[in-house]
Amino acid sequence: MNYEESLKYLDGLGKFGIRLGMERIEALLAELGNPEQKIKTIHVTGTNGKGSVTSMIANIFLASGLTVGKFTSPHFVRYNERIEINGKEIDDSTFAMAHTAVAVAVEAVTKKGIGQPTQFEVLTAAGFLVFALEQVDYAVIEVGLGGLWDSTNVITPEVAVITNVSMDHMDRCGKTVEEIAMQKAGIIKEKVPVVTATTDTALGPINAMSMFKQAPLYIFGRDFSGQEVTSSMAGQTFTLSAGSYHSNYSIKLPGAHQIANTALAVVAAKIVSKKDARITEEALHVGVANTSWPGRLELIGKNPDVILDGAHNPAGARALRAALDKYYSEKPVNYVFGMMSDKAIEEVAKILFRQGDKVNTVLADTGTRAESAKQLAVIVGNNAVAYESVEDAYACAVRAAGKEGVVCICGSLYLIGTFKAMVQKG
Repeated sequence: MNYEESLKYLDGLGKFGIRLGMERIEALLAELGNPEQKIKTIHVTGTNGKGSVTSMIANIFLASGLTVGKFTSPHFVRYNERIEINGKEIDDSTFAMAHTAVAVAVEAVTKKGIGQPTQFEVLTAAGFLVFALEQVDYAVIEVGLGGLWDSTNVITPEVAVITNVSMDHMDRCGKTVEEIAMQKAGIIKEKVPVVTATTDTALGPINAMSMFKQAPLYIFGRDFSGQEVTSSMAGQTFTLSAGSYHSNYSIKLPGAHQIANTALAVVAAKIVSKKDARITEEALHVGVANTSWPGRLELIGKNPDVILDGAHNPAGARALRAALDKYYSEKPVNYVFGMMSDKAIEEVAKILFRQGDKVNTVLADTGTRAESAKQLAVIVGNNAVAYESVEDAYACAVRAAGKEGVVCICGSLYLIGTFKAMVQKG
């Protein structure tokens, strides 16, 4: 297949949706010679923050002079974004080559009666194949959904990271925080160190699984911590403390939650460095300082300030609102807001919107389970206005904000992708 044909192939697999279980991905990888067993990996899951942590760990390894793979999801504009080598998405020819090979394996697996692999399973297999062919030193792998039954959970990593656990994807991961935590804890492997910022009742299942697997557990707030020194939308500096270790780290990522995320990434990398002297103290600092992460408190414009944030669940909404209160305490916010229909829209709206804020609702993305702009406006209330296009909603928000105001495009990663595609088209 050429690149366009590979995209059509992937889009055709979208109809099979999300189906949990490991039989298909294991069979698929076996047909490909088990590329996931030929590379060293770091595995990252969590309700929020896993993309940022994945990128920071990858950048630390890159600053160490290593060859690094990174697998993330979803993409904003192009599928290629999900598979990176040394900080760059793979080119179209590599993408097509990998998916051609995987398509052959899919046919073999299907003929054996194992079942049709899903789109995400095909993407996962392609990622592992590329990383093995490129002979990466490490591949940092972000979980797609949950952990236990996610198609990435075929690896035995050098370290596992569970960023945090809150209510999201309840239809597949569980109806309580504890049940969701058990799904996340599914990535814990025998005697493999685990690093987490999970708190409260969600920590119980993770602690229990770590004990059962004899996996050393490092907890943010107990074994290591981060204390803010300075903070603004341009970035922040904080002190990372772990036992007798104390060091200041500077990052481009705003928001208190990114201090915890950075601490997780650094501690995870330090654990790997115990076996790999190439990962230096300098690389820890350079790697996180070089990290930017699209779609999370991403400041893309000034006069007015324009912020993109894919907050699509209550925990993400709380992090976004806390940052807006911290950095723009005296200013109303002009929102462009779109969400998926199966998300906790009413709860997210209650967390995000304040008296004086203006909310323009939009369809986050066509061809998905996105809630309509009109229904979103009904749910949000408070004089929210529905728009048929993201362009019109954004233009209205910019006019209302003026040069001194704030515009925030948020509610769904799909909306962020739609907005980025709109900007790229000009």
